[in-house]
Amino acid sequence: MPVNLNGDDWDAEQQQPGFRWKRMRVGRRLGGELLGASLYELPPGERAFPYHLHHGNEELLIVLDGRLALRRPAGTEELGPSDAELFRRGPDGAHQVTAIGDSPARFLIVSTMVEPDITEAPDGGKVGLFAGAAPGGENAALKAFLRRDAEAGYFDGEPTG
Repeated sequence: MPVNLNGDDWDAEQQQPGFRWKRMRVGRRLGGELLGASLYELPPGERAFPYHLHHGNEELLIVLDGRLALRRPAGTEELGPSDAELFRRGPDGAHQVTAIGDSPARFLIVSTMVEPDITEAPDGGKVGLFAGAAPGGENAALKAFLRRDAEAGYFDGEPTG
């Protein structure tokens, strides 16, 4: 059964101040296994997620309605309806979107669903670890966000005898 991207049949809502959104899990609804897709709607001034990058997955952003400020390593640019951007794996693919203007922004994120994946959130100094399901997937065997400065040596805490 097809999924209507103009509909309002949301699967989840995020209410974290500064990161409020509605989300429709398009890929899951269509039975996707290797591709994920999520439709987001952001109120003006809200961000979908922290500034981040993936080491294992690429993402494609397609703006459907409204306007977004897209933050990338090279700076911030404005996107509008029908604009698309690709976020490659690694530091060059770091990104964050914020709804700008007076109306909500609606956009689709399509991604590979490779796991395990490691993400980084440079502003918050965090690393995300995902195994058993790609980021955004459910029932992951491992899903953890750690402070990057909490590193330990390879043999730290290991028995010596």
